[in-house]
Amino acid sequence: MTSKIAGHLLVECLLAQGVTHAFGVPGESYLAVLDGFHLYKDQLTFVTCRQEGGAAFMAEAQGKLTGRPGICFVTRGPGATNASIGIHTAFQDSTPMVLFVGDVASDTRDREAFQELDYTHFFGPSTKGMAKRVERVDDPERVPEYVARAFATAMNGRPGPVVLVLPEDMLTQPVKAQALGRVEPVQAWSDPGALRNLRDMLLAARKPLVIAGGGGWTPQAAQALERFAENWQLPVTNAFRFQDTFDNHHPLYAGDVGIGIGPGLAQRVRDADLIVAIGPRLGEMTTGGYSLLQAPKTHQKLVHIHASAEELNRVYQADLAINATMNAAARSLEVLSAPNELPWGDWSQAAHNDYMDNLKPQTLPGDIDMPAIVATLQKHLPADAVLTNGAGNFASWMHRFYKHHGLVKGHKTQLAPTVGAMGYGVPAGIAANLLTGRLAFTIAGDGDFLMNGQELATAVQHGGKSIIVLLNNGMYGTIRMHQEREYPDHVTGSKLQNPDFAALAAAYGYVGVRIEKTVAFEPALLAALARPQGTLIEVMLDPEVISTRGTLSAITQAALKRQIPT
Repeated sequence: MTSKIAGHLLVECLLAQGVTHAFGVPGESYLAVLDGFHLYKDQLTFVTCRQEGGAAFMAEAQGKLTGRPGICFVTRGPGATNASIGIHTAFQDSTPMVLFVGDVASDTRDREAFQELDYTHFFGPSTKGMAKRVERVDDPERVPEYVARAFATAMNGRPGPVVLVLPEDMLTQPVKAQALGRVEPVQAWSDPGALRNLRDMLLAARKPLVIAGGGGWTPQAAQALERFAENWQLPVTNAFRFQDTFDNHHPLYAGDVGIGIGPGLAQRVRDADLIVAIGPRLGEMTTGGYSLLQAPKTHQKLVHIHASAEELNRVYQADLAINATMNAAARSLEVLSAPNELPWGDWSQAAHNDYMDNLKPQTLPGDIDMPAIVATLQKHLPADAVLTNGAGNFASWMHRFYKHHGLVKGHKTQLAPTVGAMGYGVPAGIAANLLTGRLAFTIAGDGDFLMNGQELATAVQHGGKSIIVLLNNGMYGTIRMHQEREYPDHVTGSKLQNPDFAALAAAYGYVGVRIEKTVAFEPALLAALARPQGTLIEVMLDPEVISTRGTLSAITQAALKRQIPT
Protein backbone atom coordinates (compact mmCIF):
# COMPACT_ATOMS: atom_id res chain seq x y z
CA MET A 1 0.00 0.00 0.00
CA THR A 2 1.43 3.37 -0.98
CA SER A 3 2.17 5.59 2.01
CA LYS A 4 1.20 9.21 2.30
CA ILE A 5 1.84 11.85 4.93
CA ALA A 6 -0.64 12.53 7.71
CA GLY A 7 -1.39 16.06 6.49
CA HIS A 8 -2.66 14.64 3.20
CA LEU A 9 -4.62 11.94 5.03
CA LEU A 10 -6.33 14.61 7.11
CA VAL A 11 -7.64 16.31 3.97
CA GLU A 12 -8.84 12.94 2.66
CA CYS A 13 -10.74 12.48 5.93
CA LEU A 14 -12.46 15.83 5.40
CA LEU A 15 -13.42 14.84 1.88
CA ALA A 16 -14.89 11.60 3.23
CA GLN A 17 -17.09 13.70 5.51
CA GLY A 18 -18.39 15.72 2.55
CA VAL A 19 -16.44 18.91 3.29
CA THR A 20 -16.20 21.25 0.30
CA HIS A 21 -14.81 24.38 1.99
CA ALA A 22 -12.44 25.00 4.87
CA PHE A 23 -11.75 28.46 6.27
CA GLY A 24 -8.56 29.61 7.88
CA VAL A 25 -5.37 31.63 8.08
CA PRO A 26 -2.30 29.70 6.94
CA GLY A 27 0.45 28.89 9.42
CA GLU A 28 3.79 27.16 9.33
CA SER A 29 2.54 24.69 11.94
CA TYR A 30 0.28 22.90 9.44
CA LEU A 31 2.12 23.24 6.13
CA ALA A 32 1.56 19.54 5.46
CA VAL A 33 -2.23 20.08 5.56
CA LEU A 34 -1.93 23.09 3.25
CA ASP A 35 -0.06 20.82 0.86
CA GLY A 36 -2.97 18.40 1.14
CA PHE A 37 -5.36 21.20 0.19
CA HIS A 38 -3.19 21.82 -2.85
CA LEU A 39 -3.29 18.13 -3.74
CA TYR A 40 -7.10 18.06 -3.57
CA LYS A 41 -7.79 21.63 -4.68
CA ASP A 42 -10.35 20.47 -7.26
CA GLN A 43 -12.47 18.88 -4.53
CA LEU A 44 -12.03 21.13 -1.50
CA THR A 45 -11.50 24.89 -1.39
CA PHE A 46 -9.33 26.38 1.33
CA VAL A 47 -10.67 29.92 1.84
CA THR A 48 -7.80 32.16 2.89
CA CYS A 49 -9.06 34.63 5.48
CA ARG A 50 -7.42 37.74 6.88
CA GLN A 51 -7.82 37.12 10.61
CA GLU A 52 -8.56 33.98 12.56
CA GLY A 53 -11.61 35.48 14.24
CA GLY A 54 -13.15 36.10 10.81
CA ALA A 55 -12.20 32.60 9.69
CA ALA A 56 -13.81 31.04 12.77
CA PHE A 57 -17.00 33.06 12.22
CA MET A 58 -17.12 31.81 8.62
CA ALA A 59 -16.80 28.23 9.81
CA GLU A 60 -19.51 28.80 12.43
CA ALA A 61 -21.77 30.17 9.69
CA GLN A 62 -20.97 27.07 7.63
CA GLY A 63 -22.13 24.88 10.50
CA LYS A 64 -25.38 26.82 10.87
CA LEU A 65 -26.12 26.67 7.16
CA THR A 66 -25.30 23.03 6.52
CA GLY A 67 -26.04 21.30 9.82
CA ARG A 68 -22.64 19.63 9.52
CA PRO A 69 -19.45 20.88 11.18
CA GLY A 70 -17.98 24.09 9.86
CA ILE A 71 -14.23 23.69 9.33
CA CYS A 72 -11.55 26.14 10.44
CA PHE A 73 -7.75 25.84 10.38
CA VAL A 74 -5.46 28.10 12.40
CA THR A 75 -1.95 28.04 13.70
CA ARG A 76 -0.89 27.68 17.31
CA GLY A 77 -1.03 30.28 20.09
CA PRO A 78 -2.14 33.65 18.65
CA GLY A 79 -4.02 31.94 15.82
CA ALA A 80 -5.94 29.72 18.21
CA THR A 81 -6.72 32.52 20.64
CA ASN A 82 -7.96 34.74 17.82
CA ALA A 83 -10.22 31.89 16.67
CA SER A 84 -11.65 31.36 20.15
CA ILE A 85 -14.41 33.91 19.51
CA GLY A 86 -15.83 31.58 16.85
CA ILE A 87 -15.58 28.60 19.18
CA HIS A 88 -17.41 30.46 21.95
CA THR A 89 -20.09 31.51 19.45
CA ALA A 90 -20.51 27.94 18.19
CA PHE A 91 -20.80 26.67 21.75
CA GLN A 92 -23.49 29.08 22.94
CA ASP A 93 -25.31 28.92 19.58
CA SER A 94 -25.21 25.08 19.53
CA THR A 95 -23.51 25.01 16.12
CA PRO A 96 -21.45 22.03 14.89
CA MET A 97 -17.86 23.06 14.14
CA VAL A 98 -14.35 21.62 14.16
CA LEU A 99 -11.33 23.83 14.75
CA PHE A 100 -7.97 22.35 13.70
CA VAL A 101 -4.98 23.93 15.42
CA GLY A 102 -1.47 23.42 14.11
CA ASP A 103 0.74 22.95 17.18
CA VAL A 104 4.34 22.89 18.29
CA ALA A 105 6.38 19.80 17.48
CA SER A 106 6.19 16.91 19.90
CA ASP A 107 9.83 17.18 20.95
CA THR A 108 9.40 20.81 22.09
CA ARG A 109 6.15 20.38 23.97
CA ASP A 110 5.86 21.51 27.62
CA ARG A 111 8.85 23.86 27.36
CA GLU A 112 6.79 27.00 26.61
CA ALA A 113 7.96 26.64 23.05
CA PHE A 114 7.23 29.32 20.47
CA GLN A 115 3.50 30.15 20.69
CA GLU A 116 2.81 27.06 22.81
CA LEU A 117 -0.53 26.86 24.62
CA ASP A 118 -2.42 24.26 26.65
CA TYR A 119 -5.53 23.94 24.50
CA THR A 120 -7.37 21.59 26.81
CA HIS A 121 -7.38 24.20 29.55
CA PHE A 122 -7.98 27.11 27.19
CA PHE A 123 -10.93 25.67 25.26
CA GLY A 124 -12.63 23.67 28.02
CA PRO A 125 -14.36 21.36 27.63
CA SER A 126 -17.51 21.82 29.72
CA THR A 127 -20.58 24.03 29.70
CA LYS A 128 -18.32 26.59 31.38
CA GLY A 129 -15.75 26.31 28.62
CA MET A 130 -15.82 26.79 24.87
CA ALA A 131 -15.63 23.34 23.27
CA LYS A 132 -17.47 20.04 23.62
CA ARG A 133 -14.21 18.15 23.24
CA VAL A 134 -10.51 19.01 22.89
CA GLU A 135 -8.06 16.36 21.68
CA ARG A 136 -4.46 16.20 20.55
CA VAL A 137 -3.56 13.81 17.71
CA ASP A 138 -0.15 12.37 18.50
CA ASP A 139 -0.36 9.16 16.43
CA PRO A 140 -0.69 9.91 12.68
CA GLU A 141 -2.28 6.51 12.03
CA ARG A 142 -5.21 7.54 14.24
CA VAL A 143 -6.04 10.71 12.28
CA PRO A 144 -9.18 9.08 10.73
CA GLU A 145 -10.40 8.02 14.18
CA TYR A 146 -10.00 11.50 15.64
CA VAL A 147 -11.61 13.27 12.68
CA ALA A 148 -14.61 10.92 12.65
CA ARG A 149 -15.05 11.31 16.41
CA ALA A 150 -14.81 15.10 16.09
CA PHE A 151 -17.61 15.12 13.52
CA ALA A 152 -19.77 12.79 15.61
CA THR A 153 -19.22 14.84 18.76
CA ALA A 154 -19.91 18.12 16.99
CA MET A 155 -23.25 16.89 15.58
CA ASN A 156 -24.64 14.53 18.23
CA GLY A 157 -26.72 15.65 21.21
CA ARG A 158 -26.48 19.40 21.59
CA PRO A 159 -24.39 20.41 18.54
CA GLY A 160 -21.23 22.35 19.24
CA PRO A 161 -17.54 22.87 18.54
CA VAL A 162 -14.66 20.41 18.81
CA VAL A 163 -10.96 21.32 18.81
CA LEU A 164 -8.32 19.00 17.32
CA VAL A 165 -4.69 19.87 18.00
CA LEU A 166 -2.16 18.80 15.35
CA PRO A 167 1.56 18.65 16.25
CA GLU A 168 3.44 19.83 13.18
CA ASP A 169 5.85 16.88 13.18
CA MET A 170 2.96 14.41 13.35
CA LEU A 171 1.52 15.87 10.15
CA THR A 172 4.66 15.13 8.14
CA GLN A 173 4.92 11.45 9.11
CA PRO A 174 4.11 8.74 6.54
CA VAL A 175 0.89 6.81 7.17
CA LYS A 176 -0.98 3.84 5.74
CA ALA A 177 -4.34 4.51 7.39
CA GLN A 178 -7.42 5.23 5.27
CA ALA A 179 -10.21 7.72 5.83
CA LEU A 180 -13.29 6.45 7.63
CA GLY A 181 -16.78 6.76 6.17
CA ARG A 182 -19.12 9.69 6.47
CA VAL A 183 -20.53 10.21 9.97
CA GLU A 184 -24.23 11.02 10.30
CA PRO A 185 -25.82 12.49 13.43
CA VAL A 186 -27.73 10.06 15.61
CA GLN A 187 -31.45 10.71 16.03
CA ALA A 188 -32.84 10.50 19.56
CA TRP A 189 -36.59 9.79 19.59
CA SER A 190 -39.11 10.98 22.13
CA ASP A 191 -40.28 8.50 24.74
CA PRO A 192 -43.88 7.46 23.86
CA GLY A 193 -44.90 7.84 27.49
CA ALA A 194 -43.55 11.39 27.56
CA LEU A 195 -45.52 12.22 24.42
CA ARG A 196 -48.70 10.99 26.10
CA ASN A 197 -47.90 13.22 29.08
CA LEU A 198 -47.33 16.15 26.75
CA ARG A 199 -50.70 15.56 25.12
CA ASP A 200 -52.38 15.51 28.54
CA MET A 201 -50.67 18.78 29.46
CA LEU A 202 -51.87 20.37 26.23
CA LEU A 203 -55.43 19.21 26.87
CA ALA A 204 -55.29 20.75 30.37
CA ALA A 205 -53.90 24.09 29.13
CA ARG A 206 -55.81 27.23 28.26
CA LYS A 207 -52.93 29.54 27.27
CA PRO A 208 -50.17 27.43 25.68
CA LEU A 209 -47.17 28.92 23.88
CA VAL A 210 -44.41 27.27 21.84
CA ILE A 211 -40.82 28.59 21.85
CA ALA A 212 -38.81 27.02 19.00
CA GLY A 213 -35.13 27.42 18.25
CA GLY A 214 -31.67 26.16 19.02
CA GLY A 215 -29.41 24.02 16.85
CA GLY A 216 -30.14 20.89 14.85
CA TRP A 217 -33.15 22.07 12.83
CA THR A 218 -33.66 21.01 9.21
CA PRO A 219 -36.31 22.03 6.68
CA GLN A 220 -38.09 18.72 7.30
CA ALA A 221 -38.15 19.37 11.06
CA ALA A 222 -39.46 22.91 10.51
CA GLN A 223 -42.21 21.58 8.26
CA ALA A 224 -43.20 19.00 10.88
CA LEU A 225 -43.25 21.73 13.54
CA GLU A 226 -45.60 23.76 11.37
CA ARG A 227 -47.97 20.79 11.03
CA PHE A 228 -47.90 20.24 14.80
CA ALA A 229 -48.75 23.90 15.40
CA GLU A 230 -51.56 23.80 12.86
CA ASN A 231 -53.03 20.57 14.23
CA TRP A 232 -53.18 22.05 17.73
CA GLN A 233 -53.61 25.72 16.69
CA LEU A 234 -50.67 26.70 18.90
CA PRO A 235 -49.09 30.16 18.84
CA VAL A 236 -45.40 29.75 18.02
CA THR A 237 -42.52 32.05 18.90
CA ASN A 238 -38.90 31.76 17.84
CA ALA A 239 -36.03 31.91 20.33
CA PHE A 240 -33.49 34.73 20.22
CA ARG A 241 -31.80 34.89 16.81
CA PHE A 242 -33.45 31.73 15.57
CA GLN A 243 -36.18 33.69 13.78
CA ASP A 244 -36.15 31.42 10.74
CA THR A 245 -37.22 28.33 12.69
CA PHE A 246 -40.95 29.06 12.15
CA ASP A 247 -42.39 31.00 9.21
CA ASN A 248 -42.91 34.62 10.27
CA HIS A 249 -45.71 34.96 7.72
CA HIS A 250 -47.78 32.17 9.27
CA PRO A 251 -51.03 33.16 11.05
CA LEU A 252 -49.88 31.26 14.15
CA TYR A 253 -46.57 33.14 14.41
CA ALA A 254 -46.34 35.22 17.57
CA GLY A 255 -42.90 36.85 17.27
CA ASP A 256 -39.39 36.31 18.58
CA VAL A 257 -38.49 36.00 22.24
CA GLY A 258 -35.25 37.85 22.86
CA ILE A 259 -33.65 41.28 23.10
CA GLY A 260 -36.17 43.96 22.18
CA ILE A 261 -39.12 41.61 22.60
CA GLY A 262 -42.50 43.15 21.80
CA PRO A 263 -44.26 44.26 25.00
CA GLY A 264 -47.37 42.27 24.11
CA LEU A 265 -45.39 39.08 23.58
CA ALA A 266 -43.43 39.57 26.79
CA GLN A 267 -46.69 39.75 28.72
CA ARG A 268 -48.03 36.75 26.84
CA VAL A 269 -45.03 34.66 27.91
CA ARG A 270 -45.71 35.67 31.52
CA ASP A 271 -49.43 34.89 31.19
CA ALA A 272 -49.00 31.50 29.49
CA ASP A 273 -50.00 28.47 31.54
CA LEU A 274 -47.91 26.08 29.41
CA ILE A 275 -44.60 26.72 27.64
CA VAL A 276 -43.49 24.08 25.15
CA ALA A 277 -39.82 24.84 24.43
CA ILE A 278 -38.66 22.84 21.40
CA GLY A 279 -34.92 23.04 20.87
CA PRO A 280 -33.66 26.16 22.64
CA ARG A 281 -31.53 25.87 25.74
CA LEU A 282 -33.53 28.76 27.26
CA GLY A 283 -30.57 31.07 27.74
CA GLU A 284 -30.48 34.51 29.29
CA MET A 285 -31.51 36.41 26.15
CA THR A 286 -34.47 34.18 25.28
CA THR A 287 -35.77 34.29 28.86
CA GLY A 288 -35.39 38.04 29.37
CA GLY A 289 -32.61 37.64 31.92
CA TYR A 290 -34.38 34.63 33.46
CA SER A 291 -37.36 36.85 34.29
CA LEU A 292 -39.96 35.91 31.65
CA LEU A 293 -39.26 32.34 32.67
CA GLN A 294 -38.18 32.27 36.31
CA ALA A 295 -35.19 30.04 37.05
CA PRO A 296 -34.89 27.41 38.31
CA LYS A 297 -38.68 26.78 38.44
CA THR A 298 -41.10 28.59 36.15
CA HIS A 299 -44.57 29.58 37.28
CA GLN A 300 -45.78 28.36 33.86
CA LYS A 301 -45.90 24.64 33.27
CA LEU A 302 -42.76 23.88 31.24
CA VAL A 303 -42.17 21.17 28.68
CA HIS A 304 -38.55 21.28 27.54
CA ILE A 305 -37.53 19.25 24.49
CA HIS A 306 -33.80 19.25 23.83
CA ALA A 307 -31.25 17.11 22.00
CA SER A 308 -28.92 16.95 25.01
CA ALA A 309 -29.86 15.02 28.14
CA GLU A 310 -27.22 17.07 29.97
CA GLU A 311 -29.01 20.31 29.09
CA LEU A 312 -32.40 19.19 30.38
CA ASN A 313 -33.01 20.29 33.99
CA ARG A 314 -29.59 21.97 34.07
CA VAL A 315 -30.97 25.51 34.41
CA TYR A 316 -34.74 24.99 34.44
CA GLN A 317 -36.51 22.21 36.29
CA ALA A 318 -39.06 21.25 33.66
CA ASP A 319 -42.44 19.72 34.45
CA LEU A 320 -41.75 17.43 31.50
CA ALA A 321 -38.27 16.98 30.01
CA ILE A 322 -37.94 15.15 26.70
CA ASN A 323 -34.58 14.17 25.27
CA ALA A 324 -34.98 14.19 21.48
CA THR A 325 -33.24 15.62 18.45
CA MET A 326 -35.20 18.17 16.45
CA ASN A 327 -35.97 15.99 13.42
CA ALA A 328 -37.25 13.18 15.63
CA ALA A 329 -39.08 15.48 18.07
CA ALA A 330 -40.93 17.41 15.38
CA ARG A 331 -41.94 14.25 13.54
CA SER A 332 -43.28 12.80 16.79
CA LEU A 333 -45.21 15.97 17.56
CA GLU A 334 -46.81 16.28 14.13
CA VAL A 335 -48.65 12.95 14.63
CA LEU A 336 -49.80 13.81 18.15
CA SER A 337 -53.57 13.70 17.77
CA ALA A 338 -55.49 16.85 18.64
CA PRO A 339 -59.18 17.08 19.64
CA ASN A 340 -61.73 18.55 17.24
CA GLU A 341 -62.18 21.64 19.39
CA LEU A 342 -59.56 23.62 21.28
CA PRO A 343 -60.23 26.33 23.89
CA TRP A 344 -57.43 28.74 23.00
CA GLY A 345 -58.40 29.97 19.52
CA ASP A 346 -58.79 33.57 20.73
CA TRP A 347 -55.48 33.33 22.61
CA SER A 348 -53.63 32.21 19.47
CA GLN A 349 -55.25 34.90 17.32
CA ALA A 350 -54.42 37.57 19.88
CA ALA A 351 -50.79 36.39 20.01
CA HIS A 352 -50.47 36.82 16.24
CA ASN A 353 -52.20 40.20 16.46
CA ASP A 354 -49.60 41.28 19.04
CA TYR A 355 -46.89 40.36 16.55
CA MET A 356 -48.55 42.35 13.76
CA ASP A 357 -48.98 45.35 16.10
CA ASN A 358 -45.28 45.18 16.94
CA LEU A 359 -44.50 45.68 13.24
CA LYS A 360 -46.03 49.18 13.41
CA PRO A 361 -43.09 51.56 13.95
CA GLN A 362 -42.80 54.46 16.38
CA THR A 363 -42.06 57.92 14.99
CA LEU A 364 -38.37 58.71 15.35
CA PRO A 365 -36.31 61.76 14.31
CA GLY A 366 -33.83 62.18 11.46
CA ASP A 367 -33.69 61.83 7.69
CA ILE A 368 -33.37 58.04 7.75
CA ASP A 369 -36.53 55.99 8.27
CA MET A 370 -35.19 52.58 9.26
CA PRO A 371 -38.55 50.74 9.21
CA ALA A 372 -39.01 51.99 5.63
CA ILE A 373 -35.53 50.74 4.73
CA VAL A 374 -36.32 47.30 6.16
CA ALA A 375 -39.58 47.31 4.18
CA THR A 376 -37.55 48.02 1.04
CA LEU A 377 -35.29 45.08 1.86
CA GLN A 378 -38.35 42.88 2.40
CA LYS A 379 -39.65 43.96 -1.00
CA HIS A 380 -36.51 43.32 -3.02
CA LEU A 381 -34.41 40.64 -1.31
CA PRO A 382 -35.16 37.12 -2.60
CA ALA A 383 -36.98 34.82 -0.19
CA ASP A 384 -33.92 32.58 0.10
CA ALA A 385 -31.49 35.41 0.89
CA VAL A 386 -29.21 34.76 3.86
CA LEU A 387 -29.43 37.60 6.37
CA THR A 388 -26.51 38.07 8.73
CA ASN A 389 -25.60 40.43 11.55
CA GLY A 390 -23.17 40.83 14.39
CA ALA A 391 -24.06 42.43 17.71
CA GLY A 392 -25.41 45.88 18.43
CA ASN A 393 -28.61 47.90 18.51
CA PHE A 394 -28.41 48.13 14.70
CA ALA A 395 -29.45 44.46 14.46
CA SER A 396 -32.78 45.15 16.17
CA TRP A 397 -34.16 46.82 13.04
CA MET A 398 -34.02 43.57 11.11
CA HIS A 399 -35.01 41.47 14.12
CA ARG A 400 -38.16 43.49 14.71
CA PHE A 401 -39.33 44.36 11.21
CA TYR A 402 -38.03 41.71 8.78
CA LYS A 403 -40.19 38.62 8.22
CA HIS A 404 -38.41 35.33 7.49
CA HIS A 405 -39.95 32.41 5.62
CA GLY A 406 -36.92 30.42 6.69
CA LEU A 407 -36.39 26.72 7.06
CA VAL A 408 -39.95 25.64 6.29
CA LYS A 409 -39.34 26.83 2.70
CA GLY A 410 -36.14 24.83 2.44
CA HIS A 411 -33.45 27.33 3.37
CA LYS A 412 -31.86 28.70 6.49
CA THR A 413 -32.11 32.48 6.16
CA GLN A 414 -30.72 33.91 9.41
CA LEU A 415 -27.14 33.78 10.61
CA ALA A 416 -26.79 35.71 13.85
CA PRO A 417 -24.80 35.09 17.04
CA THR A 418 -26.91 34.38 20.12
CA VAL A 419 -23.67 34.83 22.04
CA GLY A 420 -23.74 38.52 21.06
CA ALA A 421 -20.35 38.57 19.31
CA MET A 422 -19.52 41.76 17.44
CA GLY A 423 -17.99 41.34 14.01
CA TYR A 424 -19.90 38.18 13.08
CA GLY A 425 -22.11 39.50 10.27
CA VAL A 426 -19.54 40.45 7.62
CA PRO A 427 -17.61 37.13 7.54
CA ALA A 428 -20.80 35.10 7.98
CA GLY A 429 -22.35 36.76 4.95
CA ILE A 430 -19.27 36.15 2.85
CA ALA A 431 -19.16 32.49 3.89
CA ALA A 432 -22.87 32.07 3.12
CA ASN A 433 -22.41 33.37 -0.41
CA LEU A 434 -19.29 31.28 -1.05
CA LEU A 435 -20.97 28.12 0.24
CA THR A 436 -24.42 28.45 -1.32
CA GLY A 437 -24.23 31.03 -4.10
CA ARG A 438 -27.35 32.61 -2.59
CA LEU A 439 -27.61 36.34 -1.99
CA ALA A 440 -26.03 37.31 1.33
CA PHE A 441 -27.22 40.47 3.05
CA THR A 442 -25.48 41.86 6.13
CA ILE A 443 -26.57 44.63 8.43
CA ALA A 444 -23.72 46.10 10.47
CA GLY A 445 -22.95 48.99 12.77
CA ASP A 446 -19.92 51.20 12.44
CA GLY A 447 -18.21 49.63 15.45
CA ASP A 448 -19.34 46.14 14.48
CA PHE A 449 -18.05 46.43 10.89
CA LEU A 450 -14.56 47.41 11.96
CA MET A 451 -14.20 44.21 13.97
CA ASN A 452 -13.94 42.09 10.79
CA GLY A 453 -14.31 44.41 7.82
CA GLN A 454 -10.96 43.15 6.52
CA GLU A 455 -12.73 40.00 5.32
CA LEU A 456 -14.03 41.95 2.32
CA ALA A 457 -10.60 41.15 0.89
CA THR A 458 -11.42 37.45 1.38
CA ALA A 459 -14.68 37.86 -0.52
CA VAL A 460 -13.02 39.58 -3.45
CA GLN A 461 -10.16 37.07 -3.63
CA HIS A 462 -12.52 34.08 -3.70
CA GLY A 463 -15.20 35.56 -5.95
CA GLY A 464 -17.74 36.13 -3.19
CA LYS A 465 -20.37 38.84 -3.00
CA SER A 466 -22.41 40.29 -0.19
CA ILE A 467 -24.50 43.40 0.27
CA ILE A 468 -23.74 45.25 3.48
CA VAL A 469 -25.86 48.01 4.96
CA LEU A 470 -23.70 49.79 7.51
CA LEU A 471 -25.47 52.07 9.98
CA ASN A 472 -23.05 54.83 10.97
CA ASN A 473 -24.01 56.79 14.08
CA GLY A 474 -20.46 57.49 15.28
CA MET A 475 -20.58 55.36 18.42
CA TYR A 476 -20.86 51.98 20.04
CA GLY A 477 -24.61 52.47 20.20
CA THR A 478 -25.59 49.69 22.59
CA ILE A 479 -22.97 50.73 25.13
CA ARG A 480 -23.90 54.40 24.80
CA MET A 481 -27.56 53.52 25.41
CA HIS A 482 -26.67 51.65 28.60
CA GLN A 483 -24.34 54.46 29.68
CA GLU A 484 -27.14 57.01 29.38
CA ARG A 485 -29.50 54.73 31.27
CA GLU A 486 -27.10 54.11 34.16
CA TYR A 487 -24.73 57.11 34.09
CA PRO A 488 -26.51 59.88 32.14
CA ASP A 489 -24.33 62.49 30.43
CA HIS A 490 -21.14 60.62 31.47
CA VAL A 491 -19.96 59.60 28.00
CA THR A 492 -16.73 57.60 28.11
CA GLY A 493 -15.29 55.23 25.55
CA SER A 494 -18.37 54.88 23.35
CA LYS A 495 -17.70 57.65 20.79
CA LEU A 496 -16.10 56.63 17.49
CA GLN A 497 -14.13 58.59 14.93
CA ASN A 498 -14.77 56.58 11.80
CA PRO A 499 -13.07 56.20 8.42
CA ASP A 500 -14.78 56.89 5.13
CA PHE A 501 -16.52 53.53 4.94
CA ALA A 502 -17.52 53.86 1.29
CA ALA A 503 -13.92 54.59 0.32
CA LEU A 504 -12.66 51.76 2.53
CA ALA A 505 -15.02 49.30 0.84
CA ALA A 506 -13.82 50.49 -2.57
CA ALA A 507 -10.22 49.92 -1.50
CA TYR A 508 -11.06 46.28 -0.83
CA GLY A 509 -12.80 45.85 -4.19
CA TYR A 510 -16.42 46.38 -3.15
CA VAL A 511 -18.53 49.25 -4.38
CA GLY A 512 -19.02 51.82 -1.63
CA VAL A 513 -22.07 54.08 -1.45
CA ARG A 514 -23.13 56.59 1.20
CA ILE A 515 -26.71 57.75 1.68
CA GLU A 516 -28.15 60.35 4.02
CA LYS A 517 -31.85 60.21 3.15
CA THR A 518 -34.32 57.34 2.98
CA VAL A 519 -35.31 58.08 -0.62
CA ALA A 520 -31.78 57.26 -1.77
CA PHE A 521 -31.81 53.74 -0.35
CA GLU A 522 -33.98 51.88 -2.85
CA PRO A 523 -31.95 52.93 -5.92
CA ALA A 524 -28.75 52.03 -4.08
CA LEU A 525 -30.12 48.60 -3.15
CA LEU A 526 -31.37 47.85 -6.67
CA ALA A 527 -27.98 48.79 -8.10
CA ALA A 528 -26.27 46.54 -5.54
CA LEU A 529 -28.52 43.63 -6.46
CA ALA A 530 -27.73 44.10 -10.14
CA ARG A 531 -23.94 44.44 -10.04
CA PRO A 532 -21.59 41.45 -9.99
CA GLN A 533 -19.39 42.61 -7.14
CA GLY A 534 -20.27 43.22 -3.51
CA THR A 535 -21.61 46.52 -2.24
CA LEU A 536 -21.40 48.42 1.03
CA ILE A 537 -24.16 51.00 1.57
CA GLU A 538 -23.22 53.37 4.38
CA VAL A 539 -26.32 54.84 5.99
CA MET A 540 -25.74 57.99 8.03
CA LEU A 541 -28.02 57.43 11.01
CA ASP A 542 -28.96 60.16 13.49
CA PRO A 543 -27.33 59.27 16.86
CA GLU A 544 -30.66 60.10 18.49
CA VAL A 545 -32.20 57.03 16.85
CA ILE A 546 -30.69 54.64 19.37
CA SER A 547 -33.29 51.87 19.21
CA THR A 548 -36.42 50.82 17.35
CA ARG A 549 -38.59 52.30 20.11
CA GLY A 550 -36.99 55.46 21.44
CA THR A 551 -34.35 58.16 21.37
CA LEU A 552 -31.09 58.68 23.21
CA SER A 553 -32.33 61.95 24.73
CA ALA A 554 -35.42 60.27 26.14
CA ILE A 555 -33.25 57.65 27.85
CA THR A 556 -30.97 60.35 29.26
CA GLN A 557 -33.84 62.48 30.55
CA ALA A 558 -35.54 59.50 32.17
CA ALA A 559 -32.28 58.57 33.90
CA LEU A 560 -31.69 62.14 35.12
CA LYS A 561 -35.24 62.31 36.43
CA ARG A 562 -34.67 59.17 38.47
CA GLN A 563 -31.67 60.84 40.10
CA ILE A 564 -33.68 63.82 41.37
CA PRO A 565 -34.46 63.25 45.07
CA THR A 566 -38.16 63.19 45.90
